[in-house]
Amino acid sequence: MRFLSYSKFFYVLAMLLGSLACSTSLFAQGGNLHEQSKIYQEPTDKHVQEKLAVWGDKKFGMLIHWGVYAVPGIIESWQICSEPWLERPEGMSYNDYKEWYWNLSTVFNPVNFDPDQWADAAESAGMKYVVFTTKHHDGFNMFDTQQTDYKITNGPFKNHPKANVTKYIFEAFRKKDFMIGAYYSKPDWHSQDFWWDKYATPDRNVNYDIRKYPEKWKNFQDFTFNQISELMHDYGDIDILWLDGGWVRPRETVTDEVRAWGAPIPEFSQEIDMPRIAEMAREAQPGIIFADRTVHGPYENYQTPERSIPETKLDHPWETNMTLGNNWGYVPNDNFKTSAKVIHSLVEVVAKGGNMLLGVGPQPDGLMPPDALPILAEIGNWLDLNSEAIYGTRAIDNYHSEATYFTANDKKTFAITLLEEGVATPKSISWEGNLPKKGSTLKEVSSGKSLKYSIRGNTVTVSIPVAVRKEVKAALVFSYKSE
Repeated sequence: MRFLSYSKFFYVLAMLLGSLACSTSLFAQGGNLHEQSKIYQEPTDKHVQEKLAVWGDKKFGMLIHWGVYAVPGIIESWQICSEPWLERPEGMSYNDYKEWYWNLSTVFNPVNFDPDQWADAAESAGMKYVVFTTKHHDGFNMFDTQQTDYKITNGPFKNHPKANVTKYIFEAFRKKDFMIGAYYSKPDWHSQDFWWDKYATPDRNVNYDIRKYPEKWKNFQDFTFNQISELMHDYGDIDILWLDGGWVRPRETVTDEVRAWGAPIPEFSQEIDMPRIAEMAREAQPGIIFADRTVHGPYENYQTPERSIPETKLDHPWETNMTLGNNWGYVPNDNFKTSAKVIHSLVEVVAKGGNMLLGVGPQPDGLMPPDALPILAEIGNWLDLNSEAIYGTRAIDNYHSEATYFTANDKKTFAITLLEEGVATPKSISWEGNLPKKGSTLKEVSSGKSLKYSIRGNTVTVSIPVAVRKEVKAALVFSYKSE
């Protein structure tokens, strides 16, 4: 463990918190975005296929970033990475900054930790699965790993009855029948077998030549295997292993998307031995879904475009992950999206055949940000009224007509028209294609009202009565039997 004097530690903390008061986010999310893979390999394990189908019907989940970075309210992990797109306080050396960052673990004490509140908030939003950061790139573990002392159960929170927070988070969400996802970072910048103090840490990659020190890299492989084994064996049923840090990968799998991140590509392979990990994980958790982000092949069972939605419909499993605010983790005074904006993104994602994972970062005290809660509830209110157009639906070829998106199940087609925020709902709405079957009834889903419509050529026009226009928010949903 690295240590700063308490006086120096709190001086730096005060300086950083003071600068944060001037901005909702000090650091742009630049070189850390994981692009969508261009190659997809379908899993052959029938149990994985079955679980993927269940997951694909859930449509909407919560991604929770929580760690020591919540204490000062800064970007998760990345400020200790020395790459050009990142900034740190003026007048402070890089090494001093890292020392300060490591020591956030000595003051991270979430005394109000309430995983049931988190699960209630996710349920109120209409979410059906959760992915929690058991460890981010900084190497701070949010579970009681036996592989290192750099963990939540070895600081001021260690005597709390729920100190092993991952266990209690998973339990809280399981009680609500959520699918459970364990986020795990493959790189570990705190580990001496990844970032060795013998050398500088110029970028996100391992900072020594593993061809010269193969035993050191083997130690890291074993460390990774053992930690994931702990998660697979000691934390109940896990449905998803969500592996981040896609630059840690076999060198032969490096693609243009990886090169676009801007970090140097080492001449050697940063292989953590996924076949060994996968065999162990699937023995412990049959059918578990792997999301080895951007590493196309047998361990990327679904793709994960970050902060973006693919331009067109995709016919294989995928998940857009985006933030409710500007940041993944907690940042004071973050600028949260409106519920309508989130609903619009969710509709587009589902119409294109994907799921959406929405990032919400709890506060350092262990509670969800209070300003996020009503937004999540508003999203859930819309989903409660329009659930049949989202959950368990499939994408269709003609998925889009201007502001209207389409989904379908075995019985109905749904036309979902996104409404412009701050603008009155129009008296009529039109779209092209996906025509109602001749003589069929068209209903507005949230009210159940049958609406008048006309068809001219390939265009449907629906009359929206005053009562519906007054009540509807974010998006209008119509159901009908199509041709």
